[in-house]
Amino acid sequence: MSKIGKINISIPEKVKVMLSGNIINIEGPLGKKSLNIDLDIFDLNINDGKEVSIKPKKNNQNTKRLWGMNRSLISNAIIGASKGYEKILELTGVGYRASLKGNKLNMQLGFSHDINFDIPEGIKIQVEKQNILKINGNDKQQVGMVAAEIKSLRPPEPYKGKGIKEQGQYILRKEGKKK
Repeated sequence: MSKIGKINISIPEKVKVMLSGNIINIEGPLGKKSLNIDLDIFDLNINDGKEVSIKPKKNNQNTKRLWGMNRSLISNAIIGASKGYEKILELTGVGYRASLKGNKLNMQLGFSHDINFDIPEGIKIQVEKQNILKINGNDKQQVGMVAAEIKSLRPPEPYKGKGIKEQGQYILRKEGKKK
């Protein structure tokens, strides 16, 4: 049995969940999301627009693997449509700064040139104090991907801790050379 799959998903008041064929449509104040669920393997029940439950038709090894994942995907889409997701990145280093120029994020990261990052659709980036980035969106996977791409431009190095890191991320620091 899947521990995560057994838990019912509660639906907030402002979110509408509809099932049409194999596609579950989730609509909320922050956006829409459609998920494709295999109804040959799973039973999907929407109780009065307040709860969603997913149960497998057959209980074998493959369905156990997919059960918790499908439940998490539905839950993440409902949370994204109602509250949204946010990641906060910090730029640490002398002269490291970021600014928004239209639909591009311009960053100075200690290279000889500026880096322009194209902001994808469905993602909002705010720059606070030139060295703090707030990435918002209603798709958990897309917010995480954008944050990972920005972090990969200048990963934090272990000696001085310079680079781009998530807020609260611990960086293993090393001691420098000794005589």
